[in-house]
Amino acid sequence: MQSCESSGDSADDPLSCGLWRRGQPRVVVIGAGLAGLAAAKALLEQGFTDVTVLEASSRIGGRVQSVKLGHATFELGATWIHGSHGNPVYHLAEANGLLEKTTDGERSVGRISLYSKNGVACYLTNHGRRIPKDVVEEFSDLYNEVYNLTQEFFRHDKPVNAESQNSVGVFTREEVRNRIRDDPDDPEATKRLKLAMIQQYLKVESCESSSHSIDEVSLSAFGEWTEIPGAHHVIPSGFMRVVELLAEGIPAHVIQLGKPVRCIHWDQASARPRGPEIEPRGEGDHNHDTGEGSQGGEEPRGRRRDEDEQWPVVVECEDCEMIPADHVIVTVSLGVLKRQYTSFFRPGLPTEKVAAIHRLGIGTTDKIFLEFEEPFWGPECNSLQFVWEDEADSSTLTYPPELWYRKICGFDVLYPPERYGHVLSGWICGEEALVMERCDDEAVAEICTEMLRQFTGNPNIPKPRRILRSAWGSNPYFRGSYSYTQVGSSGADVEKLAKPLPCAESSKTAHGSSTKQQPGHLLSSMCPEQSLDSKRGSIKPMQVLFSGEATHRKYYSTTHGALLSGQREAARLIEMYRDLFQQGT
Repeated sequence: MQSCESSGDSADDPLSCGLWRRGQPRVVVIGAGLAGLAAAKALLEQGFTDVTVLEASSRIGGRVQSVKLGHATFELGATWIHGSHGNPVYHLAEANGLLEKTTDGERSVGRISLYSKNGVACYLTNHGRRIPKDVVEEFSDLYNEVYNLTQEFFRHDKPVNAESQNSVGVFTREEVRNRIRDDPDDPEATKRLKLAMIQQYLKVESCESSSHSIDEVSLSAFGEWTEIPGAHHVIPSGFMRVVELLAEGIPAHVIQLGKPVRCIHWDQASARPRGPEIEPRGEGDHNHDTGEGSQGGEEPRGRRRDEDEQWPVVVECEDCEMIPADHVIVTVSLGVLKRQYTSFFRPGLPTEKVAAIHRLGIGTTDKIFLEFEEPFWGPECNSLQFVWEDEADSSTLTYPPELWYRKICGFDVLYPPERYGHVLSGWICGEEALVMERCDDEAVAEICTEMLRQFTGNPNIPKPRRILRSAWGSNPYFRGSYSYTQVGSSGADVEKLAKPLPCAESSKTAHGSSTKQQPGHLLSSMCPEQSLDSKRGSIKPMQVLFSGEATHRKYYSTTHGALLSGQREAARLIEMYRDLFQQGT
């Protein structure tokens, strides 16, 4: 049975009762999503009191965003708890009664999660025809057989042939096509329908992977992502409740909202000349900003420095405040790192980390919620899937900007209607999602209505009375939805992305695996030159740490991966200071 282990638990508090005689280390966490909150919470629970969380936006939660409209709560970001057995997000939700109102229909056991496992998916063509159920089932069985083959390349170390271009999409498309064409029993018309369905299924896969196209996802690395056993659960009261539960254990003054970071100046103690001029904050001025971003409350005692001692890290904020620190945990998205890594770190990042940022992928998956006065779909229908018959021979999932709507793979029916009303949830990803984000609500609602009329063959479908949609790609604080292993990348790149700085060479790191770190062993993953003996004047280790879903090798793209990565980075620091105390006694 697959299990997620938390790496944040420790036997003893290394900082209580004044054991760390030099004073409290200062830790700055950048980002108040699941990773950042989990890291801050774990540190605070282990006796670290000088912890600050800087959040660029005006809210906590990161890529979790629940929006309440009327009596219903809609998820613009994370929607499902993927798996239950050993999933820390599931256990947190279950322990606090967040799943009590989840219906049986909302517990999906399918690989492609829908809002309801009840009913049937209606596959419709652009000619207004519904594809017969038996054709859908035959195609689905065939597709799933091939999908299972994509997992074997990594899991069984099978070689990837040149024809596949090491692409999940290319391999799947060609394998399914060959099997359809070789079937002696299907008439030509049925074969054409099934060939067109390939593109629709691959659009769904693209949305699930948050890639522009599943063609860009690495075949050799695809099977490393690990699915936790158990059903996929929605949280009726909103996924934000999980975020709020994490934040409950964090004092209000710790989190500063509306506090974007411009640059992280690290390795300052060994840098010559000195880094940016700062005034280290002492008692009483830890959160001197009393504007919108400051949350008030009693402030912790700052750590005092000897006059000749220099802070190893200085966080430069957009409002020009300089915040000195011993350690910074960076939880920004891979999309932000891709866009800003050259200006976000001084000195620049090591070559291998830059290469990992380039090789790994992140794309945009957006939702389009349409609310109608009355349903025009039948009670047995749990989704409307769009199949373009003229795409039977297509080998691309890229469309010109004016045809962006062709990337919408379909609409799920939100269930139950007593909770949500009569609402459809559409899915779109990639560059076409970015085009959609630039359109206004009226234009998107109009285009979606026309598509629904065309595919159902019902010209009388009214326009929705309300539209709600996400825009993760154009949001400057995210630049995408979640990560994937792009063609040319592997899990090793995830390890490199997660490696703390400074670290001059590649080495074993505590990383994104779920292997539990034992007390006293976490430091063995550091570079040999990162001595803990400050008396020798060596470079201070782990000045900059990295967490977030993109840094978890097995659970990237998930909320549990994000949470576990935050606990992992906190555990690095907890173990380091425990070892420092043990060496000094």
